[in-house]
Amino acid sequence: MAFSIADFLGRRRELILSSLLYLVGALVTALAPNFPIMVIGRFGFGIAIGLAMHAAPMYIAETAPTQIRGRLISMKELFIVLGMLLGYAVGSLEIGIVAGWRYMFATSVPISLIMGVGMWWLPPSPRWLLLCAVQKNENIQGTRETAIHCLCRLRGEAIGESAAEQVDEILADLSYSDEGKEASIWEVFQGKCLKALMIGGGLVLFQQITGQPSVLYYAATILKSAGFSAASDATKVSVLLGLLKLIMTGVAVLVVDKLGRRPLLLGGVSGIVISLFLLASYYTFLDNAPVLAVVALLLYVGCYQLSFGPIGWLMISEIFPLRLRGRGLSIAVLVNFASNALVTFAFSPLQTLLGTGVLFAVFGVIAVLSLVFIYFIIPETKGLTLEEIEAKIL
Repeated sequence: MAFSIADFLGRRRELILSSLLYLVGALVTALAPNFPIMVIGRFGFGIAIGLAMHAAPMYIAETAPTQIRGRLISMKELFIVLGMLLGYAVGSLEIGIVAGWRYMFATSVPISLIMGVGMWWLPPSPRWLLLCAVQKNENIQGTRETAIHCLCRLRGEAIGESAAEQVDEILADLSYSDEGKEASIWEVFQGKCLKALMIGGGLVLFQQITGQPSVLYYAATILKSAGFSAASDATKVSVLLGLLKLIMTGVAVLVVDKLGRRPLLLGGVSGIVISLFLLASYYTFLDNAPVLAVVALLLYVGCYQLSFGPIGWLMISEIFPLRLRGRGLSIAVLVNFASNALVTFAFSPLQTLLGTGVLFAVFGVIAVLSLVFIYFIIPETKGLTLEEIEAKIL
């Protein structure tokens, strides 16, 4: 759905639509008289998540100052983790109440209203406005003034006179060659966008097929085997891991624009490789050392939130050319969710076929391959404007 919606509605209105779907999904699910209606409500939630995960990083990337773009997009991941942690906490409080699950779903109603009102108050992406004007060849001068006004609203007084210069740079980039033409479906798989798709799509594919859903699936079992009483209560385990995720994502937010994208990816994925082989060893021949499994689990979660978690979304939001960003990013998000589903659904059959230890070793080998992919394919985008990334890297 997002493939066409992003360029048609724009990033801001896509997020407003997402908040409306969150609201409807929350109300339908909380008030559902039967199971099929509840599933329809959940389906609405699912579409909202798809649209939000597509539009949010794109909106931030297109409106953020270059120097702190990495930090701001990574903060999206930080607030997602914070939201999940609050969700787990609220869930653990409400699950004991009669029909507590209804309250759990209803809790997201005020949050969706805040999101909708907040996005309504914010201006559209200046880059999207200019893209639409150039492609339709309509009132470019008037749109230029609107884009400058939007940029000033987003950046405040700090931007000063440079707002007009930045808008002119974007316009010049769009006016060059075929940048002003409307993109066709097949162009996503050609030239610059194909290279961006290989970088972004490959990164989010490895983000999932290194076993992230499966490791978290085993979290409660691993903690229980180590004697942690909290493991008997899934919500408490979720809160514990949520806190670790929050801390490590916070570290990534603080250092991403100082260290760069590649060092965090290489360092974090190296830790993921070690943790997966430790888990494979535990389930194969070290089953009398549950502390090893706990260390491996915490190492995996921490390293994932330093690397694949925030940096995967950061890279796909800044690597695509402006003209094809909405469509290219939608395919990258589709790859992310599809590979997540594949790993989730394939885990149990593969576990029965291969055994848990061998399966984690397979994930470890895939993580090694992802390390090679990052080293040779993933570029460094720290300190570059979106237009410079397109010109120098693609």
